[in-house]
Amino acid sequence: MARLYHAPLSPFCRKVRLCLAEKKIECELVEEKYWEQDGDFLRRNPAGKVPILKIGEKIFPESAAICEYLEEAYPEPALLPKGAEARFEVRRIVSWFDDKFHNEVTSNLLYERVNRKLHGTGYPISANVKAGAKAIKFHLDYMTWLLEHRRWLAGDSMSLADFTAAAHLSSLDYISDVDWNRSAAVKDWYAKIKSRPAFRSILADQIPGFPPPPHYADLDF
Repeated sequence: MARLYHAPLSPFCRKVRLCLAEKKIECELVEEKYWEQDGDFLRRNPAGKVPILKIGEKIFPESAAICEYLEEAYPEPALLPKGAEARFEVRRIVSWFDDKFHNEVTSNLLYERVNRKLHGTGYPISANVKAGAKAIKFHLDYMTWLLEHRRWLAGDSMSLADFTAAAHLSSLDYISDVDWNRSAAVKDWYAKIKSRPAFRSILADQIPGFPPPPHYADLDF
């Protein structure tokens, strides 16, 4: 059995969890308090980050590399399309959310509202929260534009791009920071994603001190 060292609300960990579940790879989840940087953890990944996937005696850190590995080692069902241009577009969208969206939205909302309390690093910085709340509107509008031209975010088939975006948005939805009324297209897209069996364990997450809103696990919102 595989083992995934993770943090429940980390979008990078959620992305890997979704890939594992979609590919029906049985995996034990081990919650890791990565901010404590203990010796065993740092030996698994000297970069001091989660997720970390362990299969047998082999250790795989870094979410992007893990997902690419899973796609090569377990090609069915495919989360990357055939063709160089189609794969490029998936990887572009993945990078958009793991880089731009993460820096402008996730870090300013989720990390300020939740991680500061969990890590004991003080109160949220209001300027960062305001910046994140403003930035997410732009990103939801961009997603709307994409979905007006495609069935899924990167093309006509569901892909790693959709799981990456859903990983970030589901983490923010846990703390009610997504305005689903802003875009019917994005809301319908997310409803399709979170109704997949791969999403079940994510919708069951419970963070002590942070109860999810009633709609969080509601497949029909």
